[in-house]
Amino acid sequence: MKNITAIGIIALMLLHTSCSEDFLDQTDPTKVGVDLFYKNEAQAKQALNGVYGSLQNITNNAYLFGEFQTDNTTVDLNPSDRGGAGGWEAFEFSTVNSGNGEIATLWNSYYAALYNLNLTLEKLATATIEDTPKKEIEGQLKFLRAYLYFNLVQYFGDVVIVTSTLAVPDPAFDLVRSPQAEAWALIEKDLSEAVAALPAAYTNAADKGRATKGAALGLLGKVYLTNKKYAEAVTTLKEVTTLGYSLNANYADNFDPSPAKKNGPESLFEIQYQGDNDLGEQSSFEYVFAPRVSKGAVTGYSAGANGGRNAPTNDIIAAYEKGDLRKDLSLKTGFTLDGVFYPVTYVSKYNYPHTIVQRTNTNWPVLRYADVLLMLAEAINEQSGPTAEAYGYLNQVRKRAGLADLTGLDKTTFRTAVLKERRVELAFENHRWFDLKRTMTPAEWAAFMNAHGARERANPTIARGNVPFNTTDYVYTENEYYLPIPAPQILINSKLTQNPGY
Repeated sequence: MKNITAIGIIALMLLHTSCSEDFLDQTDPTKVGVDLFYKNEAQAKQALNGVYGSLQNITNNAYLFGEFQTDNTTVDLNPSDRGGAGGWEAFEFSTVNSGNGEIATLWNSYYAALYNLNLTLEKLATATIEDTPKKEIEGQLKFLRAYLYFNLVQYFGDVVIVTSTLAVPDPAFDLVRSPQAEAWALIEKDLSEAVAALPAAYTNAADKGRATKGAALGLLGKVYLTNKKYAEAVTTLKEVTTLGYSLNANYADNFDPSPAKKNGPESLFEIQYQGDNDLGEQSSFEYVFAPRVSKGAVTGYSAGANGGRNAPTNDIIAAYEKGDLRKDLSLKTGFTLDGVFYPVTYVSKYNYPHTIVQRTNTNWPVLRYADVLLMLAEAINEQSGPTAEAYGYLNQVRKRAGLADLTGLDKTTFRTAVLKERRVELAFENHRWFDLKRTMTPAEWAAFMNAHGARERANPTIARGNVPFNTTDYVYTENEYYLPIPAPQILINSKLTQNPGY
């Protein structure tokens, strides 16, 4: 992906960031080149904002991979329009192939962001900036690169590792996929350096929402947990508990987009969005997840298309214990329109008032303190079984949900309890696929998902009209533990290998 020209990347980056006065003072702001940019702190932060902005495009469709292709969500299928069958629907029905357009978009978005990021790191080295802000900007970029590769390596397995830019495109055609171990090593290195460089909090209120030491430690702990380095995970995640984070008393406050609630005490890191204006920084998850024919019954606006995607399954609805305070906030089992109740499930976690149709203010949570507590419980259990300390972390989360403490479990049943707690606590936040992969072998994962598919075929969560299942729907094989490398990338660069089975 390095064959994208530098000028093109700068143009893409600047679409995501507001122009400062210094930038407007340039001779011709429509023709600012790389050599004239990145000269001072304001420009470096503008470039950094562009990298943050690229996370919005990546996050907008991330539910396809994190939730849709798991047992958590399904589709409010449109019998009269099968246009999505070969694209986004394929993630629900396990029919993804290397020609899938969503896979190509995923790959392109990540590597465009990485180019932008690496270019900013290179230019930062020679920019005239004081040491402290330069260190903080570099730390944020290292965190973001680690976050991008943390997702990529779990999506694709072996990945192309790029940590620098190319002056000419020809060498890009020689890029090959590196072993996963090399990607994980880069992720750990970047995060360790980010931990050392980033502050626990920023003194400027305008910097709220940027990556902090806590975000870097939280992600590093998750990296260690994913790679079964349990001792390192425990040590790292315990550092997060010393930085002043706490659970919101009200679970809903984690998703409330009002200025007083965004990036609150439980938030380690979230993707920033801003709606109710024409700046193009809005989110629209509420509309993507709303039932197709709900009109304004869910969103409050009869205008604007509703996607009917990422609908909660019967499986996850049943996973909530009686009295769990999170359930009613996270999902609904139907809606009422013109006095008629429609039993169509939908995610309600991101539904909040907004003033312009399809332009919501809701951020997307990436790392929450509840996640850290549950990771600590899991890592301690894997090390030494369910100690009192492990129970303490797990039961903190359950108490907030209005549930009784768990006791008397062995290592295996405690592991199951933590995974179930993660499922409902972090429901529809794009953790489920990674959690299943982390805790299951490819064979176990395929068997688990085939069992879910059999249940969904026998009793679909949402009526399908007159559309029958295909014989390939909900048939999972071990190779689907990883996504395919996009076919267009292999056509461009024949040295890229395809994942087995595609």
